[in-house]
Amino acid sequence: MLFSYMLRKLRFFMDSAYKRRGGEADGSDAQSAPEKKIDKGLEENLDSLRTLLSYSNDLIVHRFRFGPDGSVEAALVFIDGLVDNMILTEAVLRPLRSWRIAEAQLPRADALLDAVGREALCAASVEAVQSLEDLSAACLRGNAVLLLDGCAGGLGIEAKGWEKRAVTEPQSETVVRGPREGFTENLRTNTALIRRKIHDGRLHVEQLDVGRKSHTVVCLLYLDGVAAPHVVETARYRISRLDVESILESGYLEEYIEDAPYSPFATIGYSEKPDVVAAKILEGRVAIAVDGTPFVLTAPMLFIESFQTAEDYYTRPLYATLLRILRLFAYLLTVFSPAIYIALTAFHQELIPTTLLLRIASAREGTPFPVFLEALVMIVAFEILREAGVRLPRAVGQAISIVGALIMGEAAVNAGIVGAPMVITIAVTAVAGFLIPNQSDSSAMLRIAMMIPAAFVGLYGIAFGFLALLIHLATLESFGVSYFDSFSHTSDIQDTVIRTPLWFMNKRPARIAKGDTTRGHFFVPPLRPFASDEDGSAGGKP
Repeated sequence: MLFSYMLRKLRFFMDSAYKRRGGEADGSDAQSAPEKKIDKGLEENLDSLRTLLSYSNDLIVHRFRFGPDGSVEAALVFIDGLVDNMILTEAVLRPLRSWRIAEAQLPRADALLDAVGREALCAASVEAVQSLEDLSAACLRGNAVLLLDGCAGGLGIEAKGWEKRAVTEPQSETVVRGPREGFTENLRTNTALIRRKIHDGRLHVEQLDVGRKSHTVVCLLYLDGVAAPHVVETARYRISRLDVESILESGYLEEYIEDAPYSPFATIGYSEKPDVVAAKILEGRVAIAVDGTPFVLTAPMLFIESFQTAEDYYTRPLYATLLRILRLFAYLLTVFSPAIYIALTAFHQELIPTTLLLRIASAREGTPFPVFLEALVMIVAFEILREAGVRLPRAVGQAISIVGALIMGEAAVNAGIVGAPMVITIAVTAVAGFLIPNQSDSSAMLRIAMMIPAAFVGLYGIAFGFLALLIHLATLESFGVSYFDSFSHTSDIQDTVIRTPLWFMNKRPARIAKGDTTRGHFFVPPLRPFASDEDGSAGGKP
């Protein structure tokens, strides 16, 4: 409790200092030079744009003429590789060259740009650009800009066309039954995948720009009237107040806006599957999509979410409940099994059956290290093998993980460095950890943290460590919602360790959703129609 209080105080002082810096920054921005407007001269505008973009070789300037007898000089400016050349040809160049207008009907210079955008261009989105900074920003975002000689302004034309990965099955969340489509690195593809799941006009997509140099586009997605207003406002405030150089992945953003940065537990969820994110939005959560990554963040996050998968809702509820209990047991096993083995063999031998104790004693006979150091060596070896299997190419990584574990384990036992019971304990610990991939980080740290008190005071140390873990979980919050909320005795939480049938889950979690908390009406299947008294056909009100 004291440690949590000190962390909250430290966070308060850091936020206060950040606000002071933000106020100073706002003051300096107010005194900065105004944006430079686009000049009427085409050559001056092009020279200024080349200067802003450091005379980059991928800046393409296509100059051409259109109008009566080619009287209007124009330039189409874009970044090579960020636009679709076919869109530029069909939406800009071809319509302008075929624009039939008499010289007497040609608008004045101040109205020509507006007339071109309304009458000539065939692009889906055309916006006016007034400053050179907006001009360069439009080019860097993948748009093309049309400049006309004699016009103080430009037209930003939607023409994004960079290479992108197709929608494929996500590798991090594989399912046997359920949708197999996953998010991509393209932001608009990801928002469209969520739109396909939620056909509701109340689904709000709010766009923010983060990063002084990267200018990464971040989208907040939430269901208006369902998501809690304080959660939406908190997410918007934390993201908009960021003063960072770049956001290259959603993990960057997660680390900046999470509630407990020093906790081993993540307080912001993430997923690579559109159906998972859509389900969490429908429950009242806020999704945060970052351009350039297939992982979408969701908040608030509860501890129980780590033991739930998308496939739980596509299978039978009884079987899904059994799997959730199994995952919870596997998490306790992967965290506490090495510590329990150390405590039993070093301090509480009377709790082990005599036959098993003799087997363990004979297996450990001649081992040079104490049981704690023996377990630590095996855990470090396992983590090395796991990391090697992840970082190497898939075919090589699987071979290294399997063959390396077998050879190293057998060689260590034959050499008398470790005992066979310790190898079995660490193997069970490792396999159990694979059932909860979302908590692999916390389980790896807590496993060692529980081994230390077990090596000094046995089971009493494990009990105190478990109590400290529960206290820490109870003090965590995620965007104003208690992290341990799902384990409280409330009637509105219908989807926790026990997965009730879908027709029974007629309420959204009350501590997450606000406003419209009704999912549907409770009923017991099957629905049977009433027989008609007139013609004997099935019909009527169910």
